[in-house]
Amino acid sequence: MTSPEILKLEGARIFDKVWLYVGHESEFAGPGDYRRRTLAGRPIIFIRGNDGIYRAFHNTCTHRGALICRADAGTAKVFQCFYHAWTFDNKGNLIGVPDEEGYGEAFDKSELGLQQVERFEQYRGLYFVSFNPDVESLADYLGDAKEFIDLVFDQSEEGMKIVPGSNQYSMRANWKLLVENSMDGYHGIPTHQTYWDYIADQGLDMSTDYGVEGRGYSLGNGHCAFEGPAPYGRPIAIWHPLFGEEAKPEIEATMARLVARHGQRRAERMAGTVRNLLIFPNLFINDIMAVTVRQFWPVAADYMTVDAWELAPREESARLLAKRLDSFLTFLGPGGFATPDDVEALESAQMGFAASGVQYSDISRGMKRIPGLTDEVQMRGFWRRWHAMIQERPGSVDWEHQEYLERRRLGAHQHQVEPRTAETAAAV
Repeated sequence: MTSPEILKLEGARIFDKVWLYVGHESEFAGPGDYRRRTLAGRPIIFIRGNDGIYRAFHNTCTHRGALICRADAGTAKVFQCFYHAWTFDNKGNLIGVPDEEGYGEAFDKSELGLQQVERFEQYRGLYFVSFNPDVESLADYLGDAKEFIDLVFDQSEEGMKIVPGSNQYSMRANWKLLVENSMDGYHGIPTHQTYWDYIADQGLDMSTDYGVEGRGYSLGNGHCAFEGPAPYGRPIAIWHPLFGEEAKPEIEATMARLVARHGQRRAERMAGTVRNLLIFPNLFINDIMAVTVRQFWPVAADYMTVDAWELAPREESARLLAKRLDSFLTFLGPGGFATPDDVEALESAQMGFAASGVQYSDISRGMKRIPGLTDEVQMRGFWRRWHAMIQERPGSVDWEHQEYLERRRLGAHQHQVEPRTAETAAAV
């Protein structure tokens, strides 16, 4: 948690080797739209060309290496490098060189276009890049995590969209502490007690033991998730008095459409349960209070930056979208109930690690029972993959993922709750 040497290894053996999220297709209204992103310390242009094709380029002029895209977002037919005015179109072609006649016969503009990132693929409109030309396909990499992505993206009839705008903040803690925190149901009640008091004042019943009701999963490749019953209705399809009587017909109609499209059982799972998904190493899709897409990057061993966006159905009414955004900001916004609590907790933990009061995190909770929402199988899935890649043993087996696959083979439904005893765990 404190070692610059470990951070350097993480860059070379993890971030340089795997798939990294760069953005969603809905961020682009039309041709020429672009987003400037920094992935694992590399400046990237994520753009939709005039031909409608999405691409990811290294944000580096092929002349002298200067950054050519210098705004975070916009629309452009061309990019001109401020240094020597080399000009590129939005498909990456070099189209203009001042005093081109001054170059020799070997000079060829067609060979000097913007360099595309080594690998670039998408799933459900989520675009990823990899700087490893030999990386497995994105579909194979996502593996069993695709089921949980589908549970989010199938909530919409017209497709999900990133709501314009984002939250950006930072914290003085190791990035892996936020991985743990984001998958940790154990801290929710004590750390965020102010939030539970607030929603209790709104008339919401939080008496159910969600640690017993929920489940955690190791999904392979370092991906992991937890899932449990929704603590209260969400605007997606289950009505609660908190949303107001005027919203009830629209929410009930949405639920009816989900049942018609996906069947009663899956519709109830989509709308009546919440889930949090980690795509290894640093992307979270949080489908709890609202659907939050959150990504964070290590800058130093004790410092990270965080970006968060809100995901919503394209067809959602302005009234329900406003409730969704309010829920998002109230809990997970930088000034919400939860995020300042988590920042304080993680920065406090970082100080403990820096003082050598503890060497590593204990994540053994739930190893002797079928893991519930407050257990830590999901963190162990991340750490096993992390350890294997740092040791350059990416083929190492995660036995808790193998257990998950065996349960699926036997027909057990992941989101159902069984008695959590040592005997039933041993039987599985």
